[in-house]
Amino acid sequence: MATLMLTKYVNNNNFYAPPPVAGSSRPSARFAGTPIIGAKSRRGGSAVYLVSFLLTFDFDAFAEDALETGGRAALVVAVAFVGVRLLQGLLSPLIRVAVREQMAAEPEIEIEKRIDTLSHVIYRTAVVVVAVVVTVTLLPEFGVNAGPMIAGLGLAGLAVGFGAQNLVRDVINGVFILVENQYAKNDVVSIGGISGLVEDINLRRTVLRDLDGTVHFIPHSQIGTTSNLTKGYSRVNFNVRVAYDSDVDKVFAVIDRVGKELAEDPAYAASIKDPPHALRVDGFTDTAIEVKVLGETLPLEQWTVMGEMRRRLKKAFDEEGIVIPYPYKTPGGDARVVVRPQPAED
Repeated sequence: MATLMLTKYVNNNNFYAPPPVAGSSRPSARFAGTPIIGAKSRRGGSAVYLVSFLLTFDFDAFAEDALETGGRAALVVAVAFVGVRLLQGLLSPLIRVAVREQMAAEPEIEIEKRIDTLSHVIYRTAVVVVAVVVTVTLLPEFGVNAGPMIAGLGLAGLAVGFGAQNLVRDVINGVFILVENQYAKNDVVSIGGISGLVEDINLRRTVLRDLDGTVHFIPHSQIGTTSNLTKGYSRVNFNVRVAYDSDVDKVFAVIDRVGKELAEDPAYAASIKDPPHALRVDGFTDTAIEVKVLGETLPLEQWTVMGEMRRRLKKAFDEEGIVIPYPYKTPGGDARVVVRPQPAED
């Protein structure tokens, strides 16, 4: 910055080096119109002219110019910083009010995810815009003409635009994703065969983290079909297999009882909207009857509830004598299915 200010000050004040007095190696006291930079390049006595320049340089004027330029720059940065902070303070309440009116019938967790996503994207976009405006505003303060640069960037952007069509599609698709509220931060989604938690989203790309901890960056132009596993509510949905000689009505009663007990458990009650229950006989396989178990939970809670439901069902089936068939292989390699546990031999 100091170099730019010094150059600007020298150019604006047209400093000239004094030519030497006839018959003397010392410079004259008057300025004769020879630029000091030209004198350095044309003559061997550059040190003399540099000393003369330093002796005649108006450091007070330079300091005043530097303080004035630095003050304006600091003022622009300060105003931008305060503006961004005010914008951040205003955005969240405004978005919160608008989203709550639009999603009044939705669960609270969905409303919070929507508010978080919109606030995050809009704030980051605004910061980028403010940074560009501040840069363009400060360039003239340091002697850089921003007009030709902006025009050049426009032409360069036009040329780059032909090769950046995917970027344009990324942004357009990102706008539709946000406007249509297809998914938000902290949703679990499946995009192009990749499933994971939405850790971040902006206008250009979505960031997913899968169960292995792997982070996937997905450009919005590559998104075709998106499946949101946690929008509004989530569902407990799995099949239980029981032996063919089981009493189906008893199986249904045990499943319903276990689901009701789970929904009444204080540790899980807040997460369950509809207790898991036996829906129907879902099919017959070669070795078992399949019973469909269905229920509803808050978003993201279905896996926890399903795991606990399976654990309790196994204990309840063991207590009630309901058998879950399982395959095994004999020492000869033949596949068989255990339907009833055999008593241990004495």
